[in-house]
Amino acid sequence: MLGLTLICGATMAFCMLGQRLGSTILTAPMIFLALGAFISLGGLIPPDQARALLHPVAEIALVILLFLDAASTDMRALQMRRVWPTRMLLIGLPLTVIFGAVAGTILLPDWSLLAVVLLAAIMAPTDAALGQAVVSNEAVPIRPRRALVVESGLNDGLTLPLILLLASLLASAMSQSNVSWLAFGLAQVVLGPVTGVIMGWIGGRVLIFAKDNALTSETYEGIGALALAGLSYLAATQIGGNGFISAFVSGLVFGAVVQGRCKFIYEFVESEGQLLSWSAFLLLGAALVPEAIMHLTWPVFALIMVSLFIVRPLAIWVSLIATDASYLTRLFFGWFGPRGLATALFALLVIEMLPHDLGETILHIAVNTVWISAVLHGVTAAPAARWYGQRVSTSGVCPETQPVENKMRPTDNDTI
Repeated sequence: MLGLTLICGATMAFCMLGQRLGSTILTAPMIFLALGAFISLGGLIPPDQARALLHPVAEIALVILLFLDAASTDMRALQMRRVWPTRMLLIGLPLTVIFGAVAGTILLPDWSLLAVVLLAAIMAPTDAALGQAVVSNEAVPIRPRRALVVESGLNDGLTLPLILLLASLLASAMSQSNVSWLAFGLAQVVLGPVTGVIMGWIGGRVLIFAKDNALTSETYEGIGALALAGLSYLAATQIGGNGFISAFVSGLVFGAVVQGRCKFIYEFVESEGQLLSWSAFLLLGAALVPEAIMHLTWPVFALIMVSLFIVRPLAIWVSLIATDASYLTRLFFGWFGPRGLATALFALLVIEMLPHDLGETILHIAVNTVWISAVLHGVTAAPAARWYGQRVSTSGVCPETQPVENKMRPTDNDTI
């Protein structure tokens, strides 16, 4: 009871100071991770109970945020020439996995190639929530902010199929059963997207029909969107597909069909979606952070530092070559790729497929990556955003500050 009282009080205090804290080095993920760890170490919530709560909360949060992040993406903007997020997703993301695997091979020489590639894929997705001071700071031009939001909203869903396939191959190799796990992985990454396409298209068409015939209202539309996310997840799991991939693909298709006609999608991400994310960070801190810190070795710490300071910055720099992104913007994008919930939740997702020791080790590395990233990116977010905004605004006319028109949707940006 005391632990719940502390959680509610801390959440209330943070919300009352949220605007002020947004300009400091303290971010919501930092605070709630630390609060969870404090509660766990103080014995207010046993780690076993926190871990039992983490799984359902994390799965619900991941399903809803995957669906809504995908649904709020303007796919037309991503298809245009010289789009920064497209280059970062299609070139930068694979390079992040490749460079991360190279670093893992060097720093974890006892690991198999499949294991280090799987770990690199788990460490690749980014989370804009850890750099909220960047994506919400008006000192940063709109174009870079939206590019980061679009990239972080899609890279977790794009990475998940690769993670599942790698985990299936690794499990098959280690169990010497080349049929069951591989067949399971293929079913997951094939049936999941198929289900998502069907559910997203049907859901979008139903919403448009209901709106055109005045059968629904914005209040009910929001509940319906959440139900569609859950339905997409459950339908895929019923036929052997992956529910998270299905929710992500369903969101993409739903957003393309409704084309901005469901305002709830954007409002939820900024309000109730924040509460889901905070809850997951708090439980992550209570259930896994203290144990993960106990398993933080120097090679693992070096791998995390290389991933944050070299792997992603280099991959993003290469991906934006021959675009109109300035050197400063490439460096800025490369640094602000914080690792968040997706990294920890994907590790939790594959842990049941792998031998216990390897699965727990990957989970510990993922959790250590998340809290270290939360600290480093949280501390640098606000001051770096102000510095970058000032440098770009005083450098004269440049692509980063070109005006963007037709901002009817949060991600509408014909020049990103």
